[in-house]
Amino acid sequence: MRKTLYIIGLSTFVFSCTSQQNVKKNTYKPKTPVSQAKPVAKTPVAETPKPKITNDHGVEFFTTNIGDAAKNDNTISYGSIVSAKPVGYKVVKTYFPSVAQNFRQRYLILHYTALNDERSVTALTQQGVSAHYLVNNTGDNEIYQLVDENKRSYHAGVSAWRNDKNLNDNSIGIEIVNTGYTTDASGKRTFAPFSEEQVKKVAALAKDIAVRYQIPATNVLAHSDIAPTRKQDPGPMFPWKKLYDEYQIGMWYDEAAKQNFLTLAQADFTVRYSDPSFIFLIQTTLQKFGYYLDLSGKWDDATKKTIEAFQYHFRPQNYDGIMDAETWAILQALNQKYPAK
Repeated sequence: MRKTLYIIGLSTFVFSCTSQQNVKKNTYKPKTPVSQAKPVAKTPVAETPKPKITNDHGVEFFTTNIGDAAKNDNTISYGSIVSAKPVGYKVVKTYFPSVAQNFRQRYLILHYTALNDERSVTALTQQGVSAHYLVNNTGDNEIYQLVDENKRSYHAGVSAWRNDKNLNDNSIGIEIVNTGYTTDASGKRTFAPFSEEQVKKVAALAKDIAVRYQIPATNVLAHSDIAPTRKQDPGPMFPWKKLYDEYQIGMWYDEAAKQNFLTLAQADFTVRYSDPSFIFLIQTTLQKFGYYLDLSGKWDDATKKTIEAFQYHFRPQNYDGIMDAETWAILQALNQKYPAK
């Protein structure tokens, strides 16, 4: 009996202790109220009013840039605004223009006609080829416009530079009246010079176009640069360095950089000229600069013609199509100065 009472008493004690622990655990504690920050009313930002579209005899123009120049965005229209006219509806310019736009004209390509003045005009206006401008050789101050800058002229043909192909789509073409070249019995080409008056015209025209459309130096090119296996124009007599020095048009290498590369280049050509890995390196460097070229690891015909095109532009004193130390040093100096982005 005593034992039974002892067990009942012990059980009651344990139950009582457990209940007290549970009460302690479940004791209600009022929460301290957390004050929430009141939302701050935003002051509406007033939009900067856009410049107005000008209207001249019913033709609309917008000649102001409100785009982000750092992103190469530009809203200027150098011609009249072209708009759709859907039947039964009205196209309005309530929100014109969007800031996210730039020019289609990204390249400037220079050519020679390989014809005299009269035949150049006929070929470029009555046949299946064209250019936006033709620079004559008549000694006057006229430059012939043949195609609207907003339209595509047929001057580049099958072409490529860096990541772009078919450059008719995004370029402006300038043809220069020049008879091209003659070939002697050994196959060597002799190119005709350009007159001083022509060079001045081309420089003024190219400068105007490059500035208006923000065309970078790397995109002012020869026809032979964008089609090296097919074309030679405007050839080694065209004064690219003069345009660079006197008009800040196009690309040219820095002499000091060329000299820095020249010593190593001379060593390369003494030891490695016929090494396929070295030929592959040169082909890769030409391709990196911009030329479209298959990487064969051989001194094949396409590589020779590409080197020749490069020499027309950047080493006109010798345009035999053979890669030598000086040409190699110039190519490396140009790649250093104008890296592909």
